[in-house]
Amino acid sequence: MSEPVMYRAITAWAEEDRPREKMLLKGKNALTDAELLAILIGSGTVGQSAVALAQGILASVGCNLHELGKRSVSELQRFKGIGQAKAITIAAALELGRRRQLSDLRERPRIAGSNDAFQIVAPLLTDLHHEEFWVLLLNKANEVVARERLSTGGAAGTVVDAKMLFKTALDARAAAAIAVHNHPSGSLQPSQADLDLTRRLRKAGELLDLPLLDHLIVSERGYFSFADEGML
Repeated sequence: MSEPVMYRAITAWAEEDRPREKMLLKGKNALTDAELLAILIGSGTVGQSAVALAQGILASVGCNLHELGKRSVSELQRFKGIGQAKAITIAAALELGRRRQLSDLRERPRIAGSNDAFQIVAPLLTDLHHEEFWVLLLNKANEVVARERLSTGGAAGTVVDAKMLFKTALDARAAAAIAVHNHPSGSLQPSQADLDLTRRLRKAGELLDLPLLDHLIVSERGYFSFADEGML
């Protein structure tokens, strides 16, 4: 009969294997997601280290940090060993990471293709449980000068007015626009309403000499580009 595996607290580990010490010795990039989460958690429970607890939390979301970011404080508290304070710490850290991605817009990123646009909007939309419609406003150098939320809807859809989109673009003196909305269901297949809206936006842009360069549908699974698919 094999001997039972004994629980060893993190304090009993070799110093280089402890998350905090490991970060100091090897840098933050050397830590796994579970080890970084364990630092936020701080301590485990009787019979379970903070790292093991973190591994269990990550396993529950398929080791997907985007999915973990969707969890509310009350949902995080369902894990044994995660009280309100620890749940708030986890939620706050994930939100801070999301906002860090958003702050990159200050550098006016240049759009060379659909993936560039997706990287800019992904932090805004991939974690949402409801639909939102946004527009990226570009200058003549295809640099993003602003991004604006035009509407918020429910889980099944949201409505956007073409006049509102182009008024926003004209007020910002934009040279072009990229429309973006999310599908909380994860589906990247455009609906008939998406097709009709894209057609209206394209025609309006042509009349105003303010082209619609693309329309992205985004979800946690990736994105669908009307431009890439030759549908603009």
